[in-house]
Amino acid sequence: MKIILITPSASGSRTGNRNTACRWADFLRQLGHHVEIQVEWDGTPADLMIALHARRSHESMLRFAEKFPCHPLILALTGTDLYRDIRHDASAQQSMKLATRMIVLQEQGLQELEPALRVKTRVVYQSAPPARLQRKLKRHFQACVIGHLREEKDPFRCAHALRHLPIESRIRVIHLGGALSPAMAEEAQALMQQDQRYRWLGNLPHWQATKKLAQSHVMVISSRMEGGANVICEALAADVPVIASDIAGNLGMLGSDYPGYYPCGDEHELASLLWRAESDMAFYAQLQAQCAVRRPLFTPEQERAGLEHLLTEL
Repeated sequence: MKIILITPSASGSRTGNRNTACRWADFLRQLGHHVEIQVEWDGTPADLMIALHARRSHESMLRFAEKFPCHPLILALTGTDLYRDIRHDASAQQSMKLATRMIVLQEQGLQELEPALRVKTRVVYQSAPPARLQRKLKRHFQACVIGHLREEKDPFRCAHALRHLPIESRIRVIHLGGALSPAMAEEAQALMQQDQRYRWLGNLPHWQATKKLAQSHVMVISSRMEGGANVICEALAADVPVIASDIAGNLGMLGSDYPGYYPCGDEHELASLLWRAESDMAFYAQLQAQCAVRRPLFTPEQERAGLEHLLTEL
């Protein structure tokens, strides 16, 4: 088939939506389809459209549905869709009605949908290829935060947690990701001046970021809102346990019984969990074991198969 894949993130962007679009395009090409990624649909005829983001891709979906009313239209719901826009935004709500099928990126996402929408929705977990394992740093217990500096990520929660650690802690935090506003960059710089245990390294090439992640003892995802974070897949692929805010998007990735959650926004509890991971070997081993149980969900083979099954349905 000829497939148009719509993502609101432009070429060259390193946002999650763009990464997902590029990865899905690769999988679909492996399955024999012709795929073109566009930010806004240019009207090119296609057998099928896949759109990421209900609100921001709405115009493309609407025009495609009007021009090709019998052609399948798949909508992938992002974190801001699931946990904000679909509750009050008319264009996001109409996008869901236009969709032939919908995709959520983790199991808890289904709970945000009305039953009539849930029946046409499938879970397709994101993936990361196996990472080259690295020796963990010995001098420090390194916590790695990966994510662009924007409000939805609660980006500085881990930096603030450092002040609540016991004096004997050897924890250091590295933060990988670009600042999406000058104010965020200024705040990161100020935090580094205040506490040398926190280092913001900015936007690194993917291979470098993967290496620094694999050298870390834990990965912290402190987001207030996530549709299904690919950095969790990358951490598990690198055999790095995750400490996560207890939002639905993280629970849907790691499982509701995972012991590595802290109340979203609570830096005191985050500090307690980091200290426990550093100081309690049995607890750290438990985190590793439960991450290993979830790891098979996030392989490239599983993600490609999920897309293939969805197209077969249609």
